[in-house]
Amino acid sequence: MRNLPGREQWADQRALGEALIQARSAAGASIGMLYLPDPARRVLHLAMTTGVAREFAAPWSRVGLDDPIPVADAVRGDRFVWLGDREEAARRYPRLGLVLPYDFALAAAPVTARPAEAAGPTGAGAVFMWPGSHAPRLDERERRAVESACHRLAHILLQAAEEGRPVRPPTHPVVFQPPPPPTPGPVEAAFALAFIRRLPGGNVALDMNGKITFITPEAADLLGAPASRLLGALPWAALPWMDTPAIEDHYRAAAISRLPRTFTTAHPAGRYLRFDLYPDDTGISVRITHVTDLSVPPAAAPTTAPQEAGPSRATALYQLMHLAATLTEAAHTRDVVDQAADQLVPGLGAQAMALLVEEERRLRIIGYRGHTSALMAHYDGISLNSGTPTSHVLRTGTPLFFEDVSELRAAFPTLEILDGMAAWAFLPLIASNRPVGSLVLSYAHRRSFAPGERAVLSSIAGLIAQALERARLYDSTHQLAHSLQTGLLPHALPHVPHLEVAARYLPAAEGLDIGGDFYDLIRIDETTVAATIGDVQGHNVNAAALMGQVRTAVHASAGAPPAEVLARTNRLLTDLEPGLFTSCLYAHIDLAAHTAQLATAGHPPPLLRHGDGPAEMLRLPPGLLLGIDPEASYTAVEIPFTPTTLLTLYTDGLVEAPGRDLEDAIRESAAQITATPEHYALTRLADDLIAHAQGIAPRTDDIALLLLRSW
Repeated sequence: MRNLPGREQWADQRALGEALIQARSAAGASIGMLYLPDPARRVLHLAMTTGVAREFAAPWSRVGLDDPIPVADAVRGDRFVWLGDREEAARRYPRLGLVLPYDFALAAAPVTARPAEAAGPTGAGAVFMWPGSHAPRLDERERRAVESACHRLAHILLQAAEEGRPVRPPTHPVVFQPPPPPTPGPVEAAFALAFIRRLPGGNVALDMNGKITFITPEAADLLGAPASRLLGALPWAALPWMDTPAIEDHYRAAAISRLPRTFTTAHPAGRYLRFDLYPDDTGISVRITHVTDLSVPPAAAPTTAPQEAGPSRATALYQLMHLAATLTEAAHTRDVVDQAADQLVPGLGAQAMALLVEEERRLRIIGYRGHTSALMAHYDGISLNSGTPTSHVLRTGTPLFFEDVSELRAAFPTLEILDGMAAWAFLPLIASNRPVGSLVLSYAHRRSFAPGERAVLSSIAGLIAQALERARLYDSTHQLAHSLQTGLLPHALPHVPHLEVAARYLPAAEGLDIGGDFYDLIRIDETTVAATIGDVQGHNVNAAALMGQVRTAVHASAGAPPAEVLARTNRLLTDLEPGLFTSCLYAHIDLAAHTAQLATAGHPPPLLRHGDGPAEMLRLPPGLLLGIDPEASYTAVEIPFTPTTLLTLYTDGLVEAPGRDLEDAIRESAAQITATPEHYALTRLADDLIAHAQGIAPRTDDIALLLLRSW
């Protein structure tokens, strides 16, 4: 749990909140949000908002830096993101478009210092949203206002950090209300109230959370409930017949888009009511009128009172949609755990949760939020035959709900209750028609679980179970693929006197497939070695198998001139007719003669550095990829390989990224090498090159890297 702020941090948060409110006003935006980085993980936490209800913000309170979300893209790429309308939002960010199918415009920007200020990035991000009536483009004044706001927010964050009190994300997002309208005097207020009551129909005022703050007697009569019961309540919570996803969704649409909205619905008394919603930054004005010109009789509406104040049907549907959209992008088990935990705890009003899976007839805790590590250690690894609710729901496949401590103690007298919670939901995780684990949701106060809420929680558990099953299969297959890939690479490189060597292999960041990247160092005699690197087309078992054959062919010919080695390997591959092509670079290094001969078959150019000079691309005579033409020939080039000469061989995964010019990317790597001292350790240099490649863009290809330096 993140620390609660002290007095000084409250002052910093207040300064940030005031800056956010001013920025929202200056940019003409309706909503402002500030995200702060997690100090330990690649995660952004929503720290504060203005112009939006906490309930709306809860599902977005945690955003992974690699998530396909505008603020994550803005911070990760240090760039400005603009979405001019809902269509563009849905096209570029499907999850956002699914969960917020409303009219709005959005800007996301990194919170960075002004160019003139010598300060590093804050790692924070800001989001501003405009009404759906906004033009598709952001004008210059609005953009300057957003950028100026980000600079001011950065100044506050950096100054606090310099003074030894870095601003950390609060436990829950802080909601800053915009300045209230001027308070009218008694006479003006009386005339305003008289004006409202003269209007036809009934009139209601809702705050940004949807609660009724004002209602006329006429509106209460139309709704069929006393004003005293409606004031301070959510309409769909106080009136069962309004608890439908469609009605609450109209409110959400008005609150997000800031556009007027109208809908008609049936009343249990057998009449139609028309609702006209007029939103602004402080709430929504609602006009209710009786509709008499509809020929179709109204549908029957429920008349029973709600059992307990749980999430409304629309809120529950919203949570289900958001969770479903998020889990479709969760590839690994850890992703599922993080997404489920970060959405369920704030979104459903729970204070803690835990996810458990069965492993060897025991329940293992794979993730939790809100509980202490000591409590989780106490229950981790319990037997399936233990008398606990988690094992019971796993064995039976039936959920358990306990409204208070007495109910839990009555059902499980020997259970130790160590977390100070007061109500619990124990849900089986069922995938492929069998229980695979348990989900535990804990609440700090007594809670009655209405039938609708129980159904929603069971549906959420089902979504998590299916995502968890996919993720665990993905993890297992990914581990198998990685083991096979690394098993085909050399386990250790030979020690060669007067030659320093470093090698790295990194699988692609995404996907299960086995890559075809390879490298090798072959010792021929006391002073001669052969170095090779290559990339087989494709990412599958066939590519890995061909990679093994290429390495074998190169080994068989090692010691021959490089052009001959490539020609022999090429003939072998074309005879095999694998249907895959291979790039390859082969270097024959004579340490006694201080020379190296190199030949390439369509492989990226190596980088060469002599002493403390600049690293440069070594342009070799082009050669055809292996496996295309059995008659292809190759040409070798001899270069000096004197002591302190550094030769860098790599596959395209090190330098290739969408939208980047390949030669520019290669020059970047060369400049990185040039910037290092002459005797910089090759292992550190290899790590630096890999880290640089990872930081530029998400990797979609394997990386193989081989560094060789004579001494």
